[in-house]
Amino acid sequence: MRPLPRLAGLTLLALAALGLALSVGSVALSPAQVARALWLDDGSIPARILHELRLPRALSAFAIGALLALAGALIQVLLRNPLGDPYVLGVSGGASLAVLLGMLLGLPLEWQPSAAFAGALASMLLLALLVHGRAWATDRLLLTGVLLASGWSALISFVLSLGPPGQLPGMLFWLMGDLSDALHPALSWSALALGLGLALLLAPSLNVAGRGVLRARALGVEPGPLHAKIYFLSSGLTAVAVSQAGAIGFVGLVAPHLARLLLGTDHRWLLPGAALTGGSLLLLADTAARTLIAPMQLPVGVFTALLGVPLFLYLLGRTPAPPP
Repeated sequence: MRPLPRLAGLTLLALAALGLALSVGSVALSPAQVARALWLDDGSIPARILHELRLPRALSAFAIGALLALAGALIQVLLRNPLGDPYVLGVSGGASLAVLLGMLLGLPLEWQPSAAFAGALASMLLLALLVHGRAWATDRLLLTGVLLASGWSALISFVLSLGPPGQLPGMLFWLMGDLSDALHPALSWSALALGLGLALLLAPSLNVAGRGVLRARALGVEPGPLHAKIYFLSSGLTAVAVSQAGAIGFVGLVAPHLARLLLGTDHRWLLPGAALTGGSLLLLADTAARTLIAPMQLPVGVFTALLGVPLFLYLLGRTPAPPP
């Protein structure tokens, strides 16, 4: 396997997805108009469409998809389960509950990202406290995370039942994933750069940890501290993604698998490949969500779920049990 040419191919795919996202929409722009508007912001209608709407949203969509995919690749190592997903551990549920409570209390929209991040952080710390002192046993972490996610889901349903009829459509739309307000990509890109850098520093240890607990210890990698680093890093990445775009599922499950098929299991290549794959996937899904029935927009989570559900069922049927 030659990972470098394939990683270059994923980069070209990401650029192609970006070009498509900038060209299509309620007002179609030709490649020449896109290139001119990118080069010269002259205040024309194409330039305003590009710089005020499509370019910020496209950059945000790519960064958020990359964050979710990177978090998914890390969680699959943490749980030693190829079906691991950023939302399995309940981080998304805590963020969603915090935002819905803010909507119910009438907080301004500007508080929505902060509320989501605070909810995700609270869920992350709560799970860490629940498993603290248990050597970060993966089975306990997984079961506790699933239980916590179920609790958040019940509270979300309770909040929705209390919501005024006029607010329910907005609440439900956000729960399904919404990139219409993700027009400030700086935070997502900063988190992606920092998260990818930290993850690549852990890549050699991740390669060893994937062989099992006993082999990792024999090779000098202590699973407990490594699992804690993976958990906090993946949870932080998920928190940033949810705070910017709501609950978008399946990207963190699908993208690492696709990258693994192309690049193998070496995390030095897999992690950037998963980020490129997840970013391209969410960017294409968002392009479809905003153009399929334009000028109306669909929740982007609908398209990611349509792709993720059949792939999840396929992988569930063919994935062997993890080694001891």
